Amino acid sequence: MGQKKLKRFAELATFPNVLQYPKDMPGKWKEFFKNENPITLELACGKGEYAVGLGRLFPDRNFLGVDLKGNRIWVGAKKALTENLTNVGFLRTQIEQIATYFAPREVQEIWLTFPDPQLRTSRAKKRLTHPKFLRLYQQILNPGGYIHLKTDSPSLYRFTKWVIGLYDLPLYEDIDNVYAQENVSEVLKIKTHYEGLDIAASNRVHYLKFGLPEEILPDKEDQLKILLREEELDRRS
Repeated sequence: MGQKKLKRFAELATFPNVLQYPKDMPGKWKEFFKNENPITLELACGKGEYAVGLGRLFPDRNFLGVDLKGNRIWVGAKKALTENLTNVGFLRTQIEQIATYFAPREVQEIWLTFPDPQLRTSRAKKRLTHPKFLRLYQQILNPGGYIHLKTDSPSLYRFTKWVIGLYDLPLYEDIDNVYAQENVSEVLKIKTHYEGLDIAASNRVHYLKFGLPEEILPDKEDQLKILLREEELDRRS
């Protein structure tokens, strides 16, 4: 491991706005943020551009970036400290464990900003909008809360719309090409490091805003697999 990473890991352990694999956190986030304002998560936050950007826009709300990579979290955490954004924090852990860190209804909104689209059909269950993950979000999301997806992957955008349709989830916004809009909201103008890379080479950014029911999503994975197989066959033909 390089000296730069080692230095960052050492600093990360001293940052007051970062928790690494903490225990007994459900119901205690008001102590971490020192207020009872609503909490928004940025999952797989990378360098935390959205957590920091949203923190600037909404000082009366709390934002928590979640990622496994401490080297990336350091960037956002350092920026938040430098700008004295006391409503921005970071949690280092696996996304699969997210439900163990919050009490029911403790989270108001969730942002998924340019997550790995996991393009192989065999890895579809690792997509952060797969029903497997949505069931985790249901355990912590306040009824009426929102899920936001911002991605440059046409495949992930299409897949997420399949999931929304399959489970009849409430869809509040569906923008196929964010920057083609005449009036782009300040929230959607926030850009991440990965957005700048345009890895999907799609030359457009997609956005979905949807909700989840209180009842745990039923098992409809077989129907989802059929759609995935059809997509794979289309790619091969």
